[in-house]
Amino acid sequence: MSNINSKVWFITGASRGFGLEVARAALARGDRVVATARRPASIEQALGAHDNLLRVALDVTDEAQALAAVEAGIARFGRIDVLLNNAGYGLLGAVEESSAKEVADQFATNVFGVLHVTRAVLPHMRGAGRGHIINISSIGGYSAYPGWGVYGATKFALEGLTEALAEELSPLGIRATVVEPGFFRTDFLDSSSLVKTVRELPDYVATVGHMRSLMAGANHRQPGDPEKFAKALLVLADSAEPPVRLPLGTDTVAKIAEKHRTVEREVANWHALAVSTDHDDLKP
Repeated sequence: MSNINSKVWFITGASRGFGLEVARAALARGDRVVATARRPASIEQALGAHDNLLRVALDVTDEAQALAAVEAGIARFGRIDVLLNNAGYGLLGAVEESSAKEVADQFATNVFGVLHVTRAVLPHMRGAGRGHIINISSIGGYSAYPGWGVYGATKFALEGLTEALAEELSPLGIRATVVEPGFFRTDFLDSSSLVKTVRELPDYVATVGHMRSLMAGANHRQPGDPEKFAKALLVLADSAEPPVRLPLGTDTVAKIAEKHRTVEREVANWHALAVSTDHDDLKP
Protein backbone atom coordinates (compact mmCIF):
# COMPACT_ATOMS: atom_id res chain seq x y z
CA MET A 1 0.00 0.00 0.00
CA SER A 2 1.16 3.52 -0.76
CA ASN A 3 1.90 5.98 2.00
CA ILE A 4 -1.24 8.08 2.40
CA ASN A 5 1.03 11.14 2.65
CA SER A 6 2.69 10.49 -0.70
CA LYS A 7 1.84 12.82 -3.55
CA VAL A 8 -0.37 11.96 -6.49
CA TRP A 9 1.01 13.31 -9.76
CA PHE A 10 -0.80 13.77 -13.06
CA ILE A 11 1.83 14.04 -15.79
CA THR A 12 1.22 14.73 -19.46
CA GLY A 13 3.76 13.65 -22.05
CA ALA A 14 5.08 10.99 -19.66
CA SER A 15 6.45 8.55 -22.22
CA ARG A 16 9.78 10.34 -22.71
CA GLY A 17 11.87 13.37 -21.82
CA PHE A 18 11.10 15.40 -18.72
CA GLY A 19 7.75 13.71 -18.14
CA LEU A 20 9.29 10.25 -18.05
CA GLU A 21 12.15 11.32 -15.76
CA VAL A 22 9.82 13.00 -13.28
CA ALA A 23 7.47 10.01 -13.29
CA ARG A 24 10.39 7.67 -12.62
CA ALA A 25 11.75 9.84 -9.78
CA ALA A 26 8.30 10.26 -8.18
CA LEU A 27 7.63 6.51 -8.25
CA ALA A 28 11.08 5.78 -6.83
CA ARG A 29 10.30 7.77 -3.68
CA GLY A 30 6.84 6.25 -3.20
CA ASP A 31 4.60 8.80 -4.89
CA ARG A 32 1.70 7.75 -7.09
CA VAL A 33 1.62 8.77 -10.72
CA VAL A 34 -1.04 9.10 -13.38
CA ALA A 35 1.19 8.99 -16.45
CA THR A 36 -0.40 10.01 -19.72
CA ALA A 37 0.68 9.82 -23.33
CA ARG A 38 -0.89 9.39 -26.74
CA ARG A 39 0.42 5.81 -26.70
CA PRO A 40 0.39 4.61 -23.08
CA ALA A 41 2.08 1.33 -24.05
CA SER A 42 5.28 3.36 -24.41
CA ILE A 43 5.02 4.30 -20.73
CA GLU A 44 4.82 0.63 -19.74
CA GLN A 45 7.88 -0.08 -21.86
CA ALA A 46 9.80 2.70 -20.11
CA LEU A 47 8.63 2.27 -16.52
CA GLY A 48 7.33 -1.29 -16.34
CA ALA A 49 4.41 -2.43 -14.21
CA HIS A 50 4.00 -0.62 -10.89
CA ASP A 51 1.24 -0.59 -8.28
CA ASN A 52 1.59 3.18 -7.89
CA LEU A 53 1.41 3.85 -11.63
CA LEU A 54 -1.68 4.38 -13.76
CA ARG A 55 -1.08 4.65 -17.49
CA VAL A 56 -3.75 6.58 -19.38
CA ALA A 57 -4.15 7.45 -23.06
CA LEU A 58 -4.30 11.18 -23.57
CA ASP A 59 -4.00 13.44 -26.56
CA VAL A 60 -4.03 16.83 -24.83
CA THR A 61 -5.61 18.47 -27.88
CA ASP A 62 -8.77 16.45 -27.13
CA GLU A 63 -10.63 18.08 -24.23
CA ALA A 64 -12.94 15.10 -23.76
CA GLN A 65 -9.92 12.81 -23.41
CA ALA A 66 -8.44 15.20 -20.85
CA LEU A 67 -11.59 15.07 -18.74
CA ALA A 68 -11.71 11.26 -18.99
CA ALA A 69 -8.04 10.88 -18.08
CA VAL A 70 -8.42 13.05 -15.00
CA GLU A 71 -11.51 11.13 -13.89
CA ALA A 72 -9.58 7.86 -14.32
CA GLY A 73 -6.81 9.22 -12.10
CA ILE A 74 -9.27 10.32 -9.42
CA ALA A 75 -11.01 6.96 -9.54
CA ARG A 76 -7.70 5.15 -9.00
CA PHE A 77 -5.93 7.36 -6.44
CA GLY A 78 -8.68 9.57 -5.03
CA ARG A 79 -7.03 12.91 -5.71
CA ILE A 80 -4.45 14.82 -7.76
CA ASP A 81 -1.88 16.82 -5.80
CA VAL A 82 0.46 17.90 -8.60
CA LEU A 83 -0.42 18.54 -12.22
CA LEU A 84 2.66 18.57 -14.44
CA ASN A 85 1.74 20.01 -17.84
CA ASN A 86 4.70 18.70 -19.77
CA ALA A 87 3.33 17.52 -23.13
CA GLY A 88 4.53 19.60 -26.04
CA TYR A 89 6.86 19.77 -29.00
CA GLY A 90 9.04 22.27 -30.81
CA LEU A 91 8.64 24.01 -34.15
CA LEU A 92 11.87 25.22 -35.72
CA GLY A 93 11.62 27.83 -38.45
CA ALA A 94 11.30 31.53 -39.09
CA VAL A 95 8.00 33.20 -38.25
CA GLU A 96 7.42 33.93 -41.94
CA GLU A 97 8.25 30.35 -42.88
CA SER A 98 5.64 28.93 -40.49
CA SER A 99 2.41 27.95 -42.21
CA ALA A 100 -0.99 28.60 -40.68
CA LYS A 101 -1.43 24.87 -40.00
CA GLU A 102 2.01 24.50 -38.43
CA VAL A 103 1.25 27.41 -36.11
CA ALA A 104 -2.25 26.17 -35.27
CA ASP A 105 -0.97 22.67 -34.49
CA GLN A 106 1.77 24.09 -32.27
CA PHE A 107 -0.67 26.17 -30.23
CA ALA A 108 -3.19 23.31 -30.09
CA THR A 109 -0.73 21.15 -28.17
CA ASN A 110 1.49 23.59 -26.30
CA VAL A 111 -1.19 26.07 -25.16
CA PHE A 112 -4.73 24.78 -25.67
CA GLY A 113 -3.68 21.32 -24.48
CA VAL A 114 -2.42 22.82 -21.25
CA LEU A 115 -5.70 24.66 -20.84
CA HIS A 116 -7.75 21.50 -21.47
CA VAL A 117 -5.92 19.51 -18.80
CA THR A 118 -5.75 22.37 -16.31
CA ARG A 119 -9.49 22.99 -16.53
CA ALA A 120 -10.11 19.27 -16.05
CA VAL A 121 -7.96 19.07 -12.91
CA LEU A 122 -8.87 22.33 -11.18
CA PRO A 123 -12.36 21.38 -9.94
CA HIS A 124 -10.79 18.51 -7.99
CA MET A 125 -8.04 20.70 -6.56
CA ARG A 126 -10.57 23.38 -5.60
CA GLY A 127 -12.65 20.74 -3.88
CA ALA A 128 -9.62 19.58 -1.92
CA GLY A 129 -8.47 23.13 -1.16
CA ARG A 130 -4.93 22.37 -2.25
CA GLY A 131 -2.77 21.41 -5.19
CA HIS A 132 0.09 22.57 -7.37
CA ILE A 133 0.01 23.21 -11.12
CA ILE A 134 3.43 23.10 -12.76
CA ASN A 135 3.66 24.21 -16.39
CA ILE A 136 6.78 23.42 -18.37
CA SER A 137 7.85 26.45 -20.37
CA SER A 138 11.35 27.10 -21.70
CA ILE A 139 14.01 29.76 -21.63
CA GLY A 140 12.49 30.43 -25.07
CA GLY A 141 9.34 31.47 -23.22
CA TYR A 142 11.24 34.26 -21.46
CA SER A 143 13.70 35.40 -24.10
CA ALA A 144 13.20 34.79 -27.82
CA TYR A 145 15.60 33.09 -30.22
CA PRO A 146 15.65 33.26 -34.04
CA GLY A 147 14.01 30.18 -35.47
CA TRP A 148 11.97 29.54 -32.37
CA GLY A 149 9.48 32.41 -32.67
CA VAL A 150 6.27 30.39 -32.86
CA TYR A 151 7.41 27.80 -30.33
CA GLY A 152 8.54 30.61 -28.04
CA ALA A 153 5.17 32.32 -28.46
CA THR A 154 3.45 29.23 -27.06
CA LYS A 155 5.77 29.27 -24.07
CA PHE A 156 5.37 33.03 -23.59
CA ALA A 157 1.65 32.25 -23.41
CA LEU A 158 2.26 29.72 -20.63
CA GLU A 159 4.22 32.33 -18.71
CA GLY A 160 1.27 34.72 -18.72
CA LEU A 161 -1.28 32.01 -18.00
CA THR A 162 0.72 30.76 -15.03
CA GLU A 163 1.20 34.24 -13.57
CA ALA A 164 -2.56 34.78 -13.69
CA LEU A 165 -3.28 31.30 -12.31
CA ALA A 166 -0.92 31.92 -9.40
CA GLU A 167 -2.90 35.02 -8.40
CA GLU A 168 -6.32 33.48 -9.02
CA LEU A 169 -5.61 30.24 -7.18
CA SER A 170 -3.53 31.39 -4.23
CA PRO A 171 -6.60 32.30 -2.08
CA LEU A 172 -7.93 28.79 -2.78
CA GLY A 173 -4.83 27.05 -1.44
CA ILE A 174 -3.56 26.07 -4.89
CA ARG A 175 -0.14 27.06 -6.25
CA ALA A 176 1.02 27.58 -9.82
CA THR A 177 4.57 27.58 -11.12
CA VAL A 178 6.03 27.92 -14.59
CA VAL A 179 9.36 26.10 -15.04
CA GLU A 180 11.85 27.51 -17.53
CA PRO A 181 14.39 24.85 -18.51
CA GLY A 182 17.36 25.65 -20.65
CA PHE A 183 18.84 23.08 -23.03
CA PHE A 184 18.74 19.57 -21.54
CA ARG A 185 19.86 16.22 -22.95
CA THR A 186 16.39 14.91 -23.70
CA ASP A 187 15.05 13.87 -27.11
CA PHE A 188 13.64 17.35 -27.71
CA LEU A 189 15.80 17.84 -30.81
CA ASP A 190 14.88 14.43 -32.24
CA SER A 191 12.20 14.09 -34.90
CA SER A 192 9.91 12.64 -32.22
CA SER A 193 9.76 16.03 -30.47
CA LEU A 194 10.80 18.57 -33.08
CA VAL A 195 9.02 19.66 -36.26
CA LYS A 196 10.80 21.79 -38.83
CA THR A 197 8.84 24.14 -41.05
CA VAL A 198 8.33 22.80 -44.55
CA ARG A 199 9.23 26.18 -45.99
CA GLU A 200 12.81 27.44 -45.75
CA LEU A 201 13.66 30.84 -47.23
CA PRO A 202 17.24 31.75 -48.23
CA ASP A 203 16.85 35.25 -46.79
CA TYR A 204 16.98 33.75 -43.27
CA VAL A 205 20.11 31.67 -43.75
CA ALA A 206 22.22 33.90 -41.48
CA THR A 207 19.75 33.75 -38.60
CA VAL A 208 17.35 30.82 -38.73
CA GLY A 209 19.64 28.81 -40.99
CA HIS A 210 22.42 29.23 -38.46
CA MET A 211 20.06 28.07 -35.70
CA ARG A 212 19.11 24.98 -37.73
CA SER A 213 22.78 24.07 -38.10
CA LEU A 214 23.44 24.74 -34.43
CA MET A 215 20.56 22.52 -33.32
CA ALA A 216 21.60 19.72 -35.68
CA GLY A 217 24.90 19.45 -33.85
CA ALA A 218 23.57 20.00 -30.33
CA ASN A 219 21.38 16.93 -29.85
CA HIS A 220 22.36 15.05 -26.67
CA ARG A 221 25.23 17.47 -26.11
CA GLN A 222 23.17 20.03 -24.18
CA PRO A 223 24.40 21.10 -20.72
CA GLY A 224 21.34 20.10 -18.71
CA ASP A 225 20.95 16.72 -16.98
CA PRO A 226 17.35 15.39 -17.17
CA GLU A 227 17.74 13.31 -13.99
CA LYS A 228 18.78 16.42 -12.06
CA PHE A 229 15.82 18.22 -13.60
CA ALA A 230 13.51 15.54 -12.19
CA LYS A 231 15.05 15.87 -8.73
CA ALA A 232 14.56 19.63 -8.89
CA LEU A 233 10.88 19.12 -9.76
CA LEU A 234 10.43 16.96 -6.66
CA VAL A 235 11.92 19.73 -4.52
CA LEU A 236 9.58 22.22 -6.19
CA ALA A 237 6.53 20.02 -5.61
CA ASP A 238 7.45 19.64 -1.92
CA SER A 239 7.80 23.39 -1.34
CA ALA A 240 5.20 25.01 0.90
CA GLU A 241 5.81 28.35 -0.84
CA PRO A 242 6.83 27.57 -4.43
CA PRO A 243 7.90 30.37 -6.78
CA VAL A 244 5.76 31.53 -9.68
CA ARG A 245 8.81 31.09 -11.93
CA LEU A 246 11.61 28.55 -11.63
CA PRO A 247 14.49 28.78 -14.14
CA LEU A 248 16.54 25.59 -14.40
CA GLY A 249 20.01 25.50 -15.92
CA THR A 250 22.99 27.83 -15.95
CA ASP A 251 22.16 28.75 -19.56
CA THR A 252 18.68 29.84 -18.51
CA VAL A 253 19.93 31.92 -15.60
CA ALA A 254 22.47 33.65 -17.85
CA LYS A 255 19.90 34.34 -20.59
CA ILE A 256 17.45 35.85 -18.09
CA ALA A 257 20.16 38.18 -16.75
CA GLU A 258 21.09 39.17 -20.31
CA LYS A 259 17.47 39.99 -21.17
CA HIS A 260 17.03 42.05 -18.01
CA ARG A 261 20.07 44.13 -18.91
CA THR A 262 18.70 44.68 -22.42
CA VAL A 263 15.26 45.70 -21.18
CA GLU A 264 16.66 48.04 -18.56
CA ARG A 265 18.90 49.68 -21.17
CA GLU A 266 16.03 50.19 -23.60
CA VAL A 267 13.75 51.60 -20.91
CA ALA A 268 16.48 54.06 -19.92
CA ASN A 269 17.16 55.07 -23.52
CA TRP A 270 13.48 55.59 -24.31
CA HIS A 271 12.29 56.74 -20.90
CA ALA A 272 11.28 60.24 -21.93
CA LEU A 273 9.03 58.96 -24.71
CA ALA A 274 7.73 56.10 -22.58
CA VAL A 275 6.37 58.42 -19.89
CA SER A 276 5.12 61.11 -22.29
CA THR A 277 1.76 59.59 -23.14
CA ASP A 278 -0.30 60.16 -19.96
CA HIS A 279 -3.15 62.70 -19.96
CA ASP A 280 -2.06 66.17 -18.90
CA ASP A 281 -4.61 66.19 -16.06
CA LEU A 282 -2.61 63.43 -14.36
CA LYS A 283 0.51 65.55 -14.12
CA PRO A 284 1.25 67.19 -10.75
